[in-house]
Amino acid sequence: MTITSARYINNYSSANQSDIRLSPKPPPRIWSSIEPPFKGYQAPPSDGYVQSSKSTAIVIDNGASLLRAGWSFDKSPRLAFPATVARYRDRKINRTVSYVGYNAYADATTRGQIRNAFEPGSSIVGNWDVMEGLLDYTFASLGVAAENGGVGRPIVMTEPVANLGYSRKTMNELLFECYSAPSVSFGIDSLFSYRFNKGRHGLVVSSSHTATHLIPVLDSKPMLSSATRLNWGGFHGADYLLKLLRLKYPSFPGKLTEYQMEDMIRNHCYISQDFDREMSSFLDWSGLEDRDHVIQYPFTEQIIIEKSEEELARIAERKREGGRRLQEQAAKMRLEKLVRKEQTLEYYKSLREQLANQTKKEIKRLLDDDEFKDEAQLERTIQDLEKSIRKSRNKDVGGPENIEEVEPSYPLLEIADENLDEAGLKEKRHQRLMKSGYEARLRAKVEKELEKARIAEEERLDDERREKDIDSWLEERRAARLTLLQRIKERDRLKADLGNRKSLASQIRMKTLANLASDQPGKKRRRGGDDDNFGANDDDWGVYRTVATGEHSDDDEEEDLGAGLKGIEAQLLKYDPSFNENNTLEAQSDWTQSLVHAFLRGPRPFDPESQQEAHQIHLNVERIRVPEVVFQPSIAGLDQAGIVEVAAGIINHGLAKEQDQISVLGDIFLTGGNTMFTGFDERLKRELRAVLPTEAPINLRKAKDQVFDAWRGAAQWAASAESKQRFVTREEFHEKGSEYLKEHNLGNATAI
Repeated sequence: MTITSARYINNYSSANQSDIRLSPKPPPRIWSSIEPPFKGYQAPPSDGYVQSSKSTAIVIDNGASLLRAGWSFDKSPRLAFPATVARYRDRKINRTVSYVGYNAYADATTRGQIRNAFEPGSSIVGNWDVMEGLLDYTFASLGVAAENGGVGRPIVMTEPVANLGYSRKTMNELLFECYSAPSVSFGIDSLFSYRFNKGRHGLVVSSSHTATHLIPVLDSKPMLSSATRLNWGGFHGADYLLKLLRLKYPSFPGKLTEYQMEDMIRNHCYISQDFDREMSSFLDWSGLEDRDHVIQYPFTEQIIIEKSEEELARIAERKREGGRRLQEQAAKMRLEKLVRKEQTLEYYKSLREQLANQTKKEIKRLLDDDEFKDEAQLERTIQDLEKSIRKSRNKDVGGPENIEEVEPSYPLLEIADENLDEAGLKEKRHQRLMKSGYEARLRAKVEKELEKARIAEEERLDDERREKDIDSWLEERRAARLTLLQRIKERDRLKADLGNRKSLASQIRMKTLANLASDQPGKKRRRGGDDDNFGANDDDWGVYRTVATGEHSDDDEEEDLGAGLKGIEAQLLKYDPSFNENNTLEAQSDWTQSLVHAFLRGPRPFDPESQQEAHQIHLNVERIRVPEVVFQPSIAGLDQAGIVEVAAGIINHGLAKEQDQISVLGDIFLTGGNTMFTGFDERLKRELRAVLPTEAPINLRKAKDQVFDAWRGAAQWAASAESKQRFVTREEFHEKGSEYLKEHNLGNATAI
């Protein structure tokens, strides 16, 4: 998108506001954009397999953002890496190589081949080849020795709420058949996190990478029939910020990537406690330097050598001295040229006197020697030289440059053609052309005088109309000013559109060029047919003006609209008390008055020549706009209720007993990386208080570690005695099929 018009701050503020805008600002704090998250070689934690036994489970938190893996006796996951694989064929070694997780960001080649195991924006596995590569890397990094071609350890894996039966079925087949797992169990990540944080009755609010889920839990049992999903998570927030910044900076020279957007959201965004109020005043100049965060992308600055004051003074003196020498040389050349003209004029005058007493033959010889066709040409040359000499002398002495033009005589025009010889006819045609030119100059002079008189008369009538009815006159001036402003905006818009080959203006130009070849586009022209009569009509040549300036351009568009606008604004400044300097286009175009400048470049001036500033992104309203979508999904065009409405609906309608409602409200549990925004818990609690009964007790808490507690809860559950009967064994898999699932309080149910 190209911004062709600007929105400006209304000038209701006092002089203090102007002082704030013009006051010097401290240097901005600059955050650098992150590089691709390549971490280099990391030694695999291979000692875990030695410490494990056949009853020790491998715990995998299969998240769409990060895959976390470790042993059930570990306190924290040993592995955490993105669920991505880059696979391509290396021509140097002539073999296919794979890079998993952070290694996929090693260089540009691997980054170009990155594939994710999950469907974009969801927690459903869509690329099973990538999933197999992730599991291969996980088991190899954990040091699992392939016993009889399998991992030889039970596997606990997380899955999303209401996971698809096909996805679980394929994962079972992969684990049992490809890796020969002895037993497998699945569970929901947010419920594992709730269990790890000692939860029993409450509302689990899990806002993760791909979705936000709200699950009521009573007596450690999830009520999945009342669980609700909001289709918004960290992935959607990063994608939304990426779209906003591409719209904000359509010609940004750097490359904007998703992992950079995730880093910006993580480090710069926060939840506003009063979104509408803060958004309306976010770009106010007071304090904008603190609210506006500058992200610096890599750039190469042009090195400009600064010169001292003495050097600048010496350079200026050399320029002045050079200017004086040039003026002296020009004056000397003009004098020499004038002397040559005078000498030439004297020679031609003497030649004219010499021709007076010569025969025709001698006259022709003398004229041929000086390359004159006849005496008339000699006379015209003498007149031109006299006029040029007078003009040069007047210019040198400061006299008027315009010489009164003496009306020439044209005697041959009164003589009939039959009375003239060939030379006389030729001279007569020349005199006719000279007379036409002289009369045209006279007409132009008369028209110029008439135009001056017309303008003076219009000004007189305009003054009379203003004196009689100044209110209507001011309305006309205001309407004329708005018309000129609209024309200026339209001109700028068309100029910007011509730079975009996909715009309507460019398409019309290409269509015009295509139609120039034939009056019937689409039909092939045959030789000898369809005579081309282009140019027979003078209007045909207007097509070149259309191609050069656009379909809707006229000669009027070439006039100086700015001068006309300044004239009208000068009249309004003089006679309209409600119109002041701050209302003029020049004042409104000032960056200190522009809301668009504050939005794009913050509270400081922008230097378009600076590569550093051209490679900067200013995060301001996006800092609260992106995380606000969880509370107001309509901001991002999502046709769903916000998290507060969803939670209120679950409590008021999903829980029939009042005691259950009180129990759930007594422990609202936040987990997932998308709940880590500053102010998330305060905003949720305050807005829940507004929609729930005043006497309802609301207690809200966060997970100890909103990112890794899901894995810790799964490891803790896998090491407990209650999990032993919840694994699907290899024998049960072969007997009951790949869709068989053993239900437990931390997993999905086959029927709700």
